Amino acid sequence: MVVLRGRVAWACPVLVVLLLLQLAGASHVVYETHLLETEAAAADVPPSILDAELSTGYHFRPIKNWINDPNAPMYYKGWYHFFYQYNPKGAVWGNIVWAHSVSRDLINWVALETAIQPSIKSDKYGCWSGSATILRDGTPAIMYTGIDRADINYEVQNIAFPKNKSDPLLREWVKPKSNPIIVPEGGINATQFRDPTTAWYADGHWRLLIGALSGASRGVAYVYRSRDFMRWTRVRKPLHSAPTGMWECPDLYPVTVDGRQNGLDTSVTSSPKVKHVLKNSLDLRRYDYYTVGTYNRKTERYVPDNPTGDEHHLRYDYGNFYASKTFYDPVKRRRILWGWANESDTAVDDVAKGWAGIQAIPRKVWLDPSGRQLMQWPVEELEALRGKKPVSLRDGVVKRGEHVEVTGLRSSQADVEVSFEVPSLEGAEALDPALANDAQKLCSVKGADVEGGVGPFGLWVLASAKLEEKTAVFFRVFKAARNINSTKPVVLMCSDPTT
Repeated sequence: MVVLRGRVAWACPVLVVLLLLQLAGASHVVYETHLLETEAAAADVPPSILDAELSTGYHFRPIKNWINDPNAPMYYKGWYHFFYQYNPKGAVWGNIVWAHSVSRDLINWVALETAIQPSIKSDKYGCWSGSATILRDGTPAIMYTGIDRADINYEVQNIAFPKNKSDPLLREWVKPKSNPIIVPEGGINATQFRDPTTAWYADGHWRLLIGALSGASRGVAYVYRSRDFMRWTRVRKPLHSAPTGMWECPDLYPVTVDGRQNGLDTSVTSSPKVKHVLKNSLDLRRYDYYTVGTYNRKTERYVPDNPTGDEHHLRYDYGNFYASKTFYDPVKRRRILWGWANESDTAVDDVAKGWAGIQAIPRKVWLDPSGRQLMQWPVEELEALRGKKPVSLRDGVVKRGEHVEVTGLRSSQADVEVSFEVPSLEGAEALDPALANDAQKLCSVKGADVEGGVGPFGLWVLASAKLEEKTAVFFRVFKAARNINSTKPVVLMCSDPTT
């Protein structure tokens, strides 16, 4: 059930236009699977965990078993390719291989045979995350982390090429005998050295990043260079580092500064019209943080625009979202972001339902016209899942403290478009400068039941008939904080499952 609600502190109502479009379906912990299966069989698993109607219908996930990191997304010969970390033997982490699916539209996917699995000495004990690069002759190449020792996670970097590059589905991959092509040398911690990025090309050299940990707490992105994509040399100084713990799944890509939504090929370099985004998945926090800054190709260094950027104020997503990966779509000239959502079920519940993890809906990302942060929006193809008979509510009025149920929705999932017209912003409260860069804390302090000058107003979703259970998705409007170089109002959007 969807419920419109208003808890605004002024006398005037909120005018609402709403459209609900019913949709068609579309740190590594090792578990003893047999023990979990026994426990799951005997456990009192809540019916909602097993209810297929409540399962995700248009997020990407296999029919069964465990998935985690998105790997090597790319567009090739008319197909979108998506690889992902997958356990073919169960719904918990382990036995990881690279599963492979293809799509024409990023929405409807066809699962192919496993693309990469342990088969050589340098990946005998695991084929972990990596990325794809389209070489200058059009050949796709996959770089990935292999585990080559049984006693410790000794991490090396391997490469694979398609067996037949004329095959648009890229169904078979081969590993050269020269693997591994990058090994941890020069004092690098071999157990914290993984996740090679998509490479970029300039001045006759390919470059890529590998995430690492230096000392006890410094996250590092090392730069490696190569002329032939096979023999790699580490640049003396890292691209960037910060005392934030291990950097997993780094990602570096260019964005335009003019506010346009067009993406850029990864090899485009910094200029007055181009900035770079550096994203790292922080192993200690299990969230994805990014900064906007300048990449200097000559010095191979990256400098965030915000001097406090390494405090990681900016996150891609404030839900369960990790190990993300972007790629450039040359057909629609956009940069698309994938991310893994591990949800919050227990391992026992995952085994009982037979699957674990989903991929968040792919999003287009671009730089906000202010140049300070990224904008995101679900890919336009998602609209193809909308049904032909939307449920609409136009010119509805929600007064202070009221809620209005939206009726007529017959599917368990919907795509919601809602517009709120607020009569005045004069009563908006000032944004606390101490919270101006911490949206998560601000949402926590200003929850769905805390009255403000303008707001909260929004939706209750997943609402039970008597509203004993509901999740608030709501908005507030603030006056700009003194430490923000703008006079425009600040809109805060939050979700609160505790309401």
